[in-house]
Amino acid sequence: MSQNGKPDFSNVTGSVTSTEADAPAKPDFSNVTGSVQSTEQINEGGGGGTGEQSYTVVSGDNLSKIAKHFYGKPDWKPIFDANRDQLDNPDKIFPGQVLKIPAHD
Repeated sequence: MSQNGKPDFSNVTGSVTSTEADAPAKPDFSNVTGSVQSTEQINEGGGGGTGEQSYTVVSGDNLSKIAKHFYGKPDWKPIFDANRDQLDNPDKIFPGQVLKIPAHD
């Protein structure tokens, strides 16, 4: 303490340094390429001449969505009926299931 009872900070020093100058250059991603591949599997003509196809269910699918893809409208009942051997409920399909897609009128 100083003689007048107040703290003496006269010998305190401060400094600031930046790491900006020491930071490495930004990464160069100019040679990075990307691609997208579908996990959808469609086997054309897999029904032995009946016009039937097959489709492997992926995450996010439902029978209406699959029907719209193949038939242009969400008429899911023919797909459900063709797969009654593995489906008990039209709302319960799972990724990896291979469904028969019958020809549609």
